[in-house]
Amino acid sequence: MKQQRPIAITNGRIVTPKGIIDGTLRLANGIIASAGAEAPCDGDEIVEVGGKLIAPGLIDFGVFAIDKPAFHFGGITRAALMPDQSPPLDLPSRVSYIAKSGKPDFWIHPLAAATRGLEGREIAEIALMREAGARGIATGRQWIADSGAMLRLLQYAAMLDMIVVSHAEDAALVGSAVATAGEVATRRGLPSAPAEAEAIAIARDISLARMAGTKLHFRQVTTRAGLDLVRQAKDAGQRVTCGVTPAHFMLSDLATVDFRTFARLSPPLRSEADRQAVREAIADGTIDVIASGHDPRGPEDKRLPFADAEPGMAGAETLLAMTLTLVRDGVIDIGRAFELLARNPAALLGVEAGAIAGGHEADIAIIDPDKPWIIQSARMEATAGNTPFDGQPTQGRVSALYKGGVPITL
Repeated sequence: MKQQRPIAITNGRIVTPKGIIDGTLRLANGIIASAGAEAPCDGDEIVEVGGKLIAPGLIDFGVFAIDKPAFHFGGITRAALMPDQSPPLDLPSRVSYIAKSGKPDFWIHPLAAATRGLEGREIAEIALMREAGARGIATGRQWIADSGAMLRLLQYAAMLDMIVVSHAEDAALVGSAVATAGEVATRRGLPSAPAEAEAIAIARDISLARMAGTKLHFRQVTTRAGLDLVRQAKDAGQRVTCGVTPAHFMLSDLATVDFRTFARLSPPLRSEADRQAVREAIADGTIDVIASGHDPRGPEDKRLPFADAEPGMAGAETLLAMTLTLVRDGVIDIGRAFELLARNPAALLGVEAGAIAGGHEADIAIIDPDKPWIIQSARMEATAGNTPFDGQPTQGRVSALYKGGVPITL
C-alpha cells in the first residue's frame, strides 16, 4: 500500500511540535513534505477540511490486543503491543510475526517479554527479539518480584539500549486484590490492596534502573506517592518516564460502588485524591504518555461477580475523546495532548512518526474536536465493548485518517 499521488490537506489547523498553525499540509511518497503557508502544488489531490484539526496519528503505547477497526476509529495508526499474548512474545519468531501482522494499514511495534513465559525468573532472548523487530522490553501484566532477576534484565537492556516497560505493583502486597484499600472497598466487601503497593514497586525499580543506567518506563502510575517518586527520579536526571490511561484521570473508585465489572481494572481505580494527583502530573509534565490500555474482555470474563471478573477495558475508541476532556477542562492545551498521545510514544519506540514534521511518516488524523457523540459499548468496533465510559456523552471524533499518506476507511 503506497501513496499514489501527493495530497494537500487545506484549510485546517495543523498541530505541530511548535504549536498550532494554519495552512496546508502536503503528503508525498508516504511522508510529510511540508506544513504551513505553502500553497498546494500542481497535481496534488486537494482535501479541504473546513477548519478541523490536522494532527499526527495517535501511537498507543502498551495495548494487549489489536482491533484494527477500533484503532482506526480512534485515530490510532500505530500501537506498541504488550507481550501478554497466547503464546507470549518471548521468542524471536513470535515477535517477527507480530511486527509484520498489521501492515500495511496499521503498524504494530511488539514489546518483547522480559522473561521466559512472563514468569519473572529466566531472562528471555532479548537481543534476538530486538533483531526480530521488538521496540522495547516489558514485564507484562505482572511485576518481577525477584530483584536479582530485575537487575539482570535492566543491565541487559542497558547494553542493548532498549527501554524496559514495567508494571508497577508489588505482587506480594496485591495478591488477589481487585480494589484499592479504602472506604469504598471496605463498604463493598471487595478484596483490596493498599495503594502503597504501587509506590513500593516504583521505588525498587527506580533504584535498580539507576544502578543499571537503563531507560525505564512505568506503563501506568496512578497514585500521588508513585508520581512523586517518578518526579524525583526525573529531577535527579534519571531516564524514567511513565504513562496512564484515561480511566485513572476520569474515574475514581466510586465508579465501582455498583459492582460494574467494566470498572474492574489493573491497577484498580484509586481514590479521588489520587485521581486529582494524576491530573496534576499530566499538567506538570510528570506523566509522559496517555495510552488506551486496550484490553477488550468478552462477557465470559466480565459477566461475573466483581471479584471474579478479569481486569481490562476496551480503550482504543475513547482514548482521543477522553484526552480532549483535559483540554476542555483547561488541564492541558492541544499541543500537550498530542505530545502525550503521539510524540512521546514515538520517542519511546524510536520511530519517525508521532509529529507533523518534515520527513516523518505521513500518519495523519483529521479531527473535529467539538463533534458530540455518546459512547455505547454495544456499538463499539472492538471485539468487546467493555468500557467504563459506557453511556457517557463526549466530544471529539476522527473524520479522516491517513497511514503513510494513504486514506484509511473508517
